[in-house]
Amino acid sequence: MRFSNSKTVEPRNEPKTCFFCSQNIETIDYKDAELLRKFISGHAKIIPPQRSGTCRRHQHKLAEAIKRARFMAIIPITTR
Repeated sequence: MRFSNSKTVEPRNEPKTCFFCSQNIETIDYKDAELLRKFISGHAKIIPPQRSGTCRRHQHKLAEAIKRARFMAIIPITTR
C-alpha cells in the first residue's frame, strides 16, 4: 500500500519586524529574565532570527545577553 506525500507547507508571507527596533530598545540587559525568555525555546535554546524576527545587530546582542544570564544562573542552561 502506498501513502501519499501530499503534505504541502505554505510559507508564511508575514514580514517579521525586529522587536527591539520597533520598541526603540538600544541595550539588552542580561538581568531582564522575562524579556530573554521570549527568545528562548522550550529546550532552552536561543531562537534563530528567522523565527524570532530580530535583526542581525539585536540578535548578536540578544545572544550575548542570554549567554551572560546563563553564566550568572539567572536563566537555566538546559531543561529537564
